[in-house]
Amino acid sequence: MSIPTVDLGGLTVSAQGLGCMGMSQSYGKGDWDESITTIHRALDLGVSLLDTANVYGHGHNEVLLGRAIHDRRDRVQLATKFGIDAEPDTGARTIHGRAAYVRRSCDASLTRLGVDHIDLYYLHRPPDDAGIEETVGAMAELVDAGKVRYLGLSEVDDALLRRAYAVHPIAAVQSEYSLWTRDPETTVLAALRDLGVALVPFSPLGRGFLTGTVDTTSLGERDFRRTNPRFAGDANQAIVDAVRAVAERKGCMPAQVALAWVHGQGERLGIPIVPIPGTKRVSWLEQNIAALDVVLDNADRAELDPLAERVVGARY
Repeated sequence: MSIPTVDLGGLTVSAQGLGCMGMSQSYGKGDWDESITTIHRALDLGVSLLDTANVYGHGHNEVLLGRAIHDRRDRVQLATKFGIDAEPDTGARTIHGRAAYVRRSCDASLTRLGVDHIDLYYLHRPPDDAGIEETVGAMAELVDAGKVRYLGLSEVDDALLRRAYAVHPIAAVQSEYSLWTRDPETTVLAALRDLGVALVPFSPLGRGFLTGTVDTTSLGERDFRRTNPRFAGDANQAIVDAVRAVAERKGCMPAQVALAWVHGQGERLGIPIVPIPGTKRVSWLEQNIAALDVVLDNADRAELDPLAERVVGARY
């Protein structure tokens, strides 16, 4: 099938990407072969933007993705991230951004991925130990060295994006954004518009909650949603019911309604938007891609827009 493309500051990518984190962590046991099959199917369907990070599975996810694309590198716009240093035993996190760390992280990711360059390199979170100017300056040196093509930031606000952009152009900001998480509209939207930076929403399906397929009472012990405030009890069931009602009226799946809403926000907010729903199964991948054909009208959006105001519980 043919998937539309979107320009991220000069980098042309599919209008919907694939988040690969769940293949290695957070959502229960992974399956190497099934994950590889899913990645290959995504590429065959026209998805070109694949997203990972050095911290996912403590490097496992980059190795997995690298193996999956080793013979199809020319079909992929490869995005990875650095900065979060997670303690394997306790989960304690430190976010680094010193120049030497940036350089070491890039070289390590290139090795795990088995590639000679990264198409889109994100700072995973604002650093604890360096100013944004130092971090982005080091990232810019990677561009000059040919190791990285475009730069991105994740979960930054308006002021930090402007400071970073003054050092080097930023192609995209990756942040959580969905029907029930609309923080970027108040924290960074003005800078995105002014600078022409794209938004790449992660968890556009609310970590699966908005699909209506998640049984919160039977999540596995390795599934971090067991302790996520928004998944506790039935407090947010009304949101799922509202999405399902729109889906039934349109003859599609709730996940497709949730993704179609995110896609439509690009035009409404005046910025490029490329969501990266994550999955490790071909069936969910195909369903998500079909959301590109779902068009919401004003009546649909009137029902969906207010849902974020009804959410119970913090993001984490």
